[in-house]
Amino acid sequence: MDTQWPRYEVFKQDSPHKAHEAVGSVHAPDAEMALLQARDVFVRRPSAVSLWVVPETAVFAITAEEIAANPVPPPPTIATHAQTYLVFTKTSQRRSMTFVRHVGEIVAATPQIALQLAMESGRFNEDAVFVWWLVPESAITRSEPGDIDSLFTPAHDKTYRQQSYYGFV
Repeated sequence: MDTQWPRYEVFKQDSPHKAHEAVGSVHAPDAEMALLQARDVFVRRPSAVSLWVVPETAVFAITAEEIAANPVPPPPTIATHAQTYLVFTKTSQRRSMTFVRHVGEIVAATPQIALQLAMESGRFNEDAVFVWWLVPESAITRSEPGDIDSLFTPAHDKTYRQQSYYGFV
């Protein structure tokens, strides 16, 4: 029997004009607790304005190398209803802290179809993408505008110092 809590991927938005970016993951018994744990772990500095958490099992992830080796598999034959998938991509190897960034939405019946549509749309600069993540919008738990004071304002009162400030022991 597995005693590990489910893993949730965490996405943080640093300002209203920036996209949500994956910043890591937390383990929690449910999405609301994951949101609180994400706040504790990833909002140490007063830069966050929004957090999203998604169960790791809801993320369809594929690399450009995997696509090149095995083109996107055909979707399942069982028809499902169309839903909105959020598209996340990684287009640079420079920033190690950010894995993927939210770049748009696609409506499709499956994540495989959403990926195919995203790649064919020309909207996401698919030739420069190293990693694709597709997440059903319905799987995302978001912080609400009314949560800003309780989730993010306490970080403004924290003193943040670089590690070098403390010197050697």
